[in-house]
Amino acid sequence: MEGYKPFGIPMRELGSVVLLFEEFEAIRLSDYENLTQEEAAEKMNISRPTFTRIYDKARKSVAKAFVEGKAIIIQGGTYITEDYWYKCQDCHETITAIKPITQCRKCDSEKITPLNKKNPAIF
Repeated sequence: MEGYKPFGIPMRELGSVVLLFEEFEAIRLSDYENLTQEEAAEKMNISRPTFTRIYDKARKSVAKAFVEGKAIIIQGGTYITEDYWYKCQDCHETITAIKPITQCRKCDSEKITPLNKKNPAIF
């Protein structure tokens, strides 16, 4: 999943709001998993005040996208993941996968370079 967009409007006609991966995770843990902020902060290995700042920023970004009819792009930030990450040498796409892959999903090139030699990866 790379993000969300309003129905019926082509992406090229939309503005967007960036939601960092740690902001997405804060919303997932607090609102979807129903963890307290203390529990969510512990899962993310951060302090509770830091969690609150991340969570508040995430909520404001989502609200802005909903109210202003913008797409939400989920990308970037600082996080640890157990996924496999690759960079395509032909189209320069960054690819994430749950299990190892042998070719680019965008251009089918086999010229992909692992970005994390072993899991977990820190970005």
